[in-house]
Formats: sequence, C-alpha cells, structure tokens
Amino acid sequence: MAPSDDIIQLIEDSGHAPSPVTNAKRWKIAVIDDDPAVHDGTRFALSDYTLHGQGLEIVSAFSAAEGRALMRVQPDIAAVLLDVIMETDAAGLDLVEFIRNELKNETVRIILRTGQPGQAPERRVIIDYDINDYKAKTELTADKLFTSLTAALRSYQQLQRMVETRRGLEIIIDAASTLYDFKSMQRLAEGVLTQIASLLNVDCAGILVLRDGGKAEGGFSVLAGSGCYSRFIGAHDPKAFDEELRQLVEAAFLRRQHEFKARRSVLYIRTGSGREVVVLLEAEKHLSDTDRALVEIFGSRLSIAFDNVILYEQLQEANTKLEERVTQRTRDLTSANRRLSAQWSRLQRANAFKSEILGTVAHDLKNPLGVILGRTEMVKELIHASGSADNVTAQVDHIRDAAKRLTSMVDNLISDAMADALDITIRREPIDLAILVKEVAAANQPLAAKKEQAITVSAPAAHIAMCDADRIREAIDNLLSNAIKYSPLGGHIELLVSRDESGTTIQIRDEGAGLSPEDLSRLYGRFQRLSAKPTAGESSTGLGLSIVKRIVDLHGGSIDAESGGPGLGTTFIMTLPAA
Repeated sequence: MAPSDDIIQLIEDSGHAPSPVTNAKRWKIAVIDDDPAVHDGTRFALSDYTLHGQGLEIVSAFSAAEGRALMRVQPDIAAVLLDVIMETDAAGLDLVEFIRNELKNETVRIILRTGQPGQAPERRVIIDYDINDYKAKTELTADKLFTSLTAALRSYQQLQRMVETRRGLEIIIDAASTLYDFKSMQRLAEGVLTQIASLLNVDCAGILVLRDGGKAEGGFSVLAGSGCYSRFIGAHDPKAFDEELRQLVEAAFLRRQHEFKARRSVLYIRTGSGREVVVLLEAEKHLSDTDRALVEIFGSRLSIAFDNVILYEQLQEANTKLEERVTQRTRDLTSANRRLSAQWSRLQRANAFKSEILGTVAHDLKNPLGVILGRTEMVKELIHASGSADNVTAQVDHIRDAAKRLTSMVDNLISDAMADALDITIRREPIDLAILVKEVAAANQPLAAKKEQAITVSAPAAHIAMCDADRIREAIDNLLSNAIKYSPLGGHIELLVSRDESGTTIQIRDEGAGLSPEDLSRLYGRFQRLSAKPTAGESSTGLGLSIVKRIVDLHGGSIDAESGGPGLGTTFIMTLPAA
C-alpha cells in the first residue's frame, strides 16, 4: 500500500508539519480511516491550506463506529475524507447511509477514498450513494486532494447559504403572521428584535427607535431594547443616549438607508403613514451577505407591520370614542324609555281603572234594568187584566221604552269596556256558586217569561268556588241571556252546576236553533254574527261570547260548545279549575 505517488508515501518522505494554531474561523473536515498514517499524511498535505481566508480544523476517527459518533456530535463538519474499507468491506458505505438517511445531514460533502477500488466499483458507488467524489488512494496526490477538497468546501458553502436562506425565509414568513397579530407598538417592537435575533441565529443586543414623520420634537420614542440597550426603553429624548449611540441613531435618520458594519448593523424603515423606524443591532457574529440580504428582506416587511399597528391603534381610538358616544346615547335612550315606561304604566292604570269603572257601572245598571223591564211587563199584564185606565198603560210603556234604551246604552258600555280592557284582572274570593247562579236565573226570569220560556236550575247547595263574582256573574248572564234570545217561544232552558276534583262545571242548555260547523269554528271572535237569529227580534253586538271566553281564560278555565246541528239546540260548558 505504498506506491511512489501515494499520499502516505509523501508523508513518509517529507515528515509531519502540524497545522498552525489560529483563533480565526476555520473549515472543519473529518478524516475517517483505520490507517493512522493516512491521518498524518492528510494533515501534512493540508497543513497550509486556506480558502476565503479560512484555514482547516481536522478531526479524526479511526473506524466507522468512531465516525458515527463524531458525525453525531459535530454536525458542523464541512467535508469528510472517508475510507471505504475499515471494520468491514462496506463500513464506509454504511457510514454514508447513516449520515444521509439517519442524521439527515445533506450539506456535508463526502469524498470516498479507497486502497482497493475493486471492492467498491466507482460507477456503482457514485450512482447508489450520495457522495461528492470517489478517489483511489493511489491517485490522490496532494494536488488532487487540494482540488477535491476545494470543490467540496465551495459546494458546502453554497449549500450552507441555501440552507441559511431557506431557514431565514421560513423565519420571515412565520414572523410575518406573528408580527401582524401584534396590536400594540410596544409588543411589535419587542417582536422585531426577537425575530431578528432568531433570523441571525445569534444572541444580540438591540434597540428600536420610532420617530413620527421625522419630527424631532414629540415624535421620538424608544419602543424596545435588549441587552445593554434595555435601559433606554421608554426614552423620548435622544439626549438620554450615550454620545456614540445618539450619533448612530441620528445618522441613521439622516442617511435613511441600511448600514452594516463589523459589529453593528443599522436598519432604516419608513412606513406608509410617514413614521420612521431605526433598528440598531450589535452582535459578535460577522454578518454574511446572506445574513444581510435576509435582514433587508425582513426589514422591508416591517413597514406594513408598523402601519398595521398604527391603523389598529387609530381604529381602537375611534372605537373608544364611538363606544363613549353609544354609551351616552344609550343612557339618554334608557332615561327616555324609563320616562315613557312610567307614562305607559300610568296610562295602563288609568285605562284599567276606566274599564273597571265602565264594567262595574254597566253591570250594576244592567241587572236592575232587567228587573225593571220584567216588572213593567208584569204591571202591564196586571193593568190589562184589571181593566185599568189607558193612561197608566201609556206610562208603563214609556218606562219600558226608556229602560230598553238604557239597556242598549249599557250593552254598548260593556262592549267598549271589554274591547279596551286587554289587561283586565280578576279578584279571586270564595263565592257560593249555587246562590250566584240562582240570582242570575232570577234576574233573567222576566225576559224568559215574556217568551213563555222555562228556566230550571240544578246546583249543589253551598258550593263554594274561588273566583271573581262579578266576572263569573257577567259570563253566566251572557250565556243565559243568549239562550233566552235564541230559544223559541215556550222553550226550556237548563242551568246545571256540578263539581269534581278537577273543578266546577257550569252548563247552559237551550232548545234554540243550534250551531253549524262554521259557527263553531268562529264562535268566540269579537263582533262575530252567527247563522242563528234571535227568535223575538232582539239585538246582538256579537261581543257576548268573546267576553265570556276572556273571563273564563282569566280564571284559567275553559269554555266549550256542543250542538247536534241546526234546530237541535246548544249546550255551553264552562269549566273553572279547583282552587
């Protein structure tokens, strides 16, 4: 294994010259070979190697297993000089698979070196494995090693730039969505410094200064600072800065463009709304061309972010003013509504009082009027029977006519009261329904007698129910007067009261004209006129049944009607729930 042109032979002829020690940044390469002489020879051949002002840092591994460990802990290795045959005939190729597939390291450049080319044919290896060069040790002279390594390092540098650019662009894209979500200038400024440090992948000190439209007075503000500059956060006067920092910031506002120096970089941003932003960064890392390009791209997007926050703050201010106006207007409307509500309550009480008075007066007038009408009929019959003077008969007729007119007026009052009293209320009290029903029947007896009709009442004695006596009296009176009105001469009317656990049932049965299906469908509508006609030409307002329905509903009860059809009479069933 020692041909005259082998690099190992060169090392044996010339001796070893160690690489000079330097603190400058160097290219890191790995030599992975089971022959120590190859390591020594490689170090000697590359002892004075430099590329772009950077020397080499050579690390060694003497087996594929050591190579795996080395590549795992030092991912920044730029190139690997790898022997194919070590522990096994394919140990080097297996290490290539490990680096590319398991470590996912796609940037490190791999140069295979073998002393037995037949064991790993060059064409198959180049096709099947992700390597950058394949050299036989017998042909790898110092010059060829120099050439291969230079090509590999340049390729590595380009890949690193691509990786850094991709990483930077990903950060910029991610930062865009993050920065545009900030709703305050302070948070945005802090986010900008954080994202720039992440973009450059270094810890750096920085400061962000905002000036409103270039105005020196009143528009200057330090929104964020990190590292040694954090003490200036909140400053509103450049005089608060150190002299050097003040000059840098003022020069940036005058220059209005980016500036990159050895340790400090200055970004200048002008927003669409006329604000100016200066970002000063201080980092030990030397910014490459890629770093600067990424920072400039990032800076170009910040104008939109700052304008977005400014517009948001303006919108918030407008919303606050609008909310104040809406709040004030709401207070005014609420106050007006309270006044209207109080007035409406007063009107409701007045209307309820009026309706109550109308209903009470009408009811109190109607029953006595019914008695007067009945008694005048009886007096008239007595006069005719006794053959008394005609002038007395005439006076009785006048009394009857006046009572009829007054009854008509009372009916109208009741109609008006029930039409308006939508908020009518009831007063529940213990009432003996048997007595109440008999009183209603007695009051209507004269009208029935005039038509030769008979009224029979069946009610259990001392049947106490909790209800409004006046309202229930009015409902029963309406149903009974309807039965008299629509029953024929000589007809029979039944008034039945019964009770069970669920409540009280009051039935009024007549032998009148009955109800058609159409009548039943519109029975309780206001001002409804049914197909049946009063049998003695009596008047009808069409409100009686609607009033009954309203009274029963207020008591929580129900009202139903049953009829076998025209000519078969009608039964109204009024049910009141138990107390």
